[in-house]
Amino acid sequence: MAKMLTRGLLCAVLGMSPVAMAQDAEPAAAQVKAPDADAVRDTWNYFYKGQGQGPVLVEAKVCTEVAKEGPNKYECTAEVGPEGIKAGTSVMLWQAYLVPQGDSVEDIMVQSKQGAVVRETKDVKIKGEGWRARQWTGLRLNKPGTWTVSVLRGDQVLKEIQVKVL
Repeated sequence: MAKMLTRGLLCAVLGMSPVAMAQDAEPAAAQVKAPDADAVRDTWNYFYKGQGQGPVLVEAKVCTEVAKEGPNKYECTAEVGPEGIKAGTSVMLWQAYLVPQGDSVEDIMVQSKQGAVVRETKDVKIKGEGWRARQWTGLRLNKPGTWTVSVLRGDQVLKEIQVKVL
């Protein structure tokens, strides 16, 4: 009973219906493994006290779609698979970072190479305004072959993704 009252009070404060709260909270709790206390503490410390240490690239994916609304808003909803994509298909590199609160990072680049030839380099700017800073950068993979999409910070490679273009 106390749990239902607490949920009802939380729903009232957040302006949500208890049914919506139950639908959002219950399935996610069943699907997601809780991190250990040390991992949570380390994340809090980095977000609140890690200013000047730079971003942590948590995830990067080559995508053909990023949701603009709905429950998956700002998430990559169509990732390019190992089968590859047709040349000229509109793609983007979706990225998720943890950036210390209040920091602005302006020295990240997304680069696309076909074989050893650099075809495009774009600057990426992110800010530590919340737990997740997400960014997606449009890319032109307009010729068949093996492409490498990289996330760079200075001379450091944060991530490389191979893409087959047909």
